[in-house]
Amino acid sequence: MEPQQGQGKPHLPPPSLWPVGSAIGVVCILVGLVVSWPAAAVGAAITVVFGFLWVRDVTGDYRRRDIGTEPAVGGPESARTGAPPIPADRGEAAMPEPAPGERFPRSVFLEGATLGLGSVIAGVVTVPIVGFAIAPVFQHQHHDEVDLGPITNFKEGEFVISTFLRDPSEGEISRRTAYIRNNGFLNNAPSFTVLSNRCAHLGCPVQPNGPMFENKKVEEKTKTGDVTLIPTLPAGGFGCPCHGGQYDQEGNRTAGPPVRALDRYEFYIRNGRLALGKTYSVAKVDGSGASARIKRYRLSGPGQHVDGLEQWFYPLQPPS
Repeated sequence: MEPQQGQGKPHLPPPSLWPVGSAIGVVCILVGLVVSWPAAAVGAAITVVFGFLWVRDVTGDYRRRDIGTEPAVGGPESARTGAPPIPADRGEAAMPEPAPGERFPRSVFLEGATLGLGSVIAGVVTVPIVGFAIAPVFQHQHHDEVDLGPITNFKEGEFVISTFLRDPSEGEISRRTAYIRNNGFLNNAPSFTVLSNRCAHLGCPVQPNGPMFENKKVEEKTKTGDVTLIPTLPAGGFGCPCHGGQYDQEGNRTAGPPVRALDRYEFYIRNGRLALGKTYSVAKVDGSGASARIKRYRLSGPGQHVDGLEQWFYPLQPPS
């Protein structure tokens, strides 16, 4: 049916690039969840901005109608004479009155239903992804900790070689080694130095530059598997037998090809027992023992710089 004279053609929203921008933002979020959190944050910002502009364009007609600024469309006569359009309540009806019970035009209902359904689908897809991504930030995951036994097994001021299962479900393939020293107390809380034995050059296992006392070995059964503690006296620090890398007792590089200090383990005290968490990278340690000042970095691979200009020459690593 052709529109009646003076009725005009229905007003359609103009073409817009906002949906494309929103789609790009969603892609950036998904890529950022794999690459890095800053990229995900940028994607979220792009999605919010372009989504807002998209909704504003789509709902522009309805907002103008609500505030009475919808431009009236006059017939050919009013266009030629420049006369003001005839008010709707005085002119002839452009279309028959709606049947009883019909309150909204069908097109308005379909547009609203489409937008609502799209929002629901976007929420169903996005909320679980965002929830899984940010949940670990607000809660500490105790299930990934390794129980090493009571802190009384670690004498103050002495290093022990601790071997343990990182993931008991994987068996011996997940066995790790750490060099642990009880530093005493700091602000009424136990302090420990926990060094990874992974060389920062190519990942070879470093060894203590000093004697190991096998006759004083302690074996402990914990909820996360068997733990072995062997006292050692690394007077000369630690050394890598593969390529000659050398570290002091704080894990700082002193000689050889390593590019940074030894990685460290997070540690926690749970009911008088020592528990290890995730590993993190360290560039350099200032001070020693309980008074050491450590600037931690996200865990990086062997041979990778974590500070200075060199760090920019390495590709982005997935969140660990």
